[in-house]
Amino acid sequence: MRNDSNNESRQEDWTDFGRTAVNRHFSKTANGNFIGESAAFNSIFETIRAIAARKCSVIITGETGVGKEMVASRIHYVSDRTDKVFVPVDCTTLTSQLFESQLFGHTKGAFTGAIDNTLGFFRAADGGTIFLDELSEIPLDLQAKLLRVIQEESVTPLGSTQSYPINVRFLCATSRSLKEMVREKTFRADLYYRLNVVTLEIPPLRERKEDILPLAEYFLANQASFYNEPHKVISQATKKLLLNHSWPGNIRELANAMERAYILTPNRVIQSAVMPFEIIVANSQFYPKNKLQTLDEVKRKVIIQTLEFTKGRKLAAAKILGIERRRLNRLINKLNIPPVNGDTNR
Repeated sequence: MRNDSNNESRQEDWTDFGRTAVNRHFSKTANGNFIGESAAFNSIFETIRAIAARKCSVIITGETGVGKEMVASRIHYVSDRTDKVFVPVDCTTLTSQLFESQLFGHTKGAFTGAIDNTLGFFRAADGGTIFLDELSEIPLDLQAKLLRVIQEESVTPLGSTQSYPINVRFLCATSRSLKEMVREKTFRADLYYRLNVVTLEIPPLRERKEDILPLAEYFLANQASFYNEPHKVISQATKKLLLNHSWPGNIRELANAMERAYILTPNRVIQSAVMPFEIIVANSQFYPKNKLQTLDEVKRKVIIQTLEFTKGRKLAAAKILGIERRRLNRLINKLNIPPVNGDTNR
């Protein structure tokens, strides 16, 4: 007979454990949680504290997925502009007429389709902060117009002769080297030096491994909160897998991996078998020190591990591996994989 009180107590223990792990790492801010334990993270945190109250422009650099917008958002929300608007702008979507219209606004009839007057991002951000993401993607011929707005602190809507003063703090981000682009004459030197008052470099996740597990636990906690379920915890084997991975997609890749792991895990412990296939294969534990394994050997090991995790249930294993069951059956036959835990087609 089931003991419901024991089950409830066990559930509370797991939930408390998850919450403890989460709360140990996270600092709650006005814009969410700013997460990390590494020396690099602490250095970024201190720099943010030093510059937040100033109006100086900042260029945030780093690989795709490292969290540049999160850092920009943090700067805004700990500044004296925290009660004002934070306007993120994806510069990769801005070209020619669309650039001027979206940033500076336009008047009715300024071009075909301009049926109303619009403020534009800069005037909408008046009093607050504008974040120009992937600044390096702005075409060279449009950079001069941006420089004029920054220098004169005013904008002239497309189709108008009237300028409007703005009080905006400029935060920018790029995954490319603006200094190199200046040398190659693909980015204006005057715009670069006008914006580059402070440069804040965000190291990739592989260079701050101390942040990987706190972030992973945070993403799992988010999923538990979203689904209103008890918190899940990460097994030691999975922790090792996470720490050994190079994370080319950085925090964004980790977030996606943990969401997948949470969804595919029916119980409370996140096992390594539910991690994305490329993370499992890339892990060094699959390669003996004396020789590299073939791709078929690696596939064989991953499939066996997944079948062991699902207790031989092929349908569940196929879902974890992200392939159809028929393809899994073909691989089992091709790789000569023996039955695992009774082997079932369920």
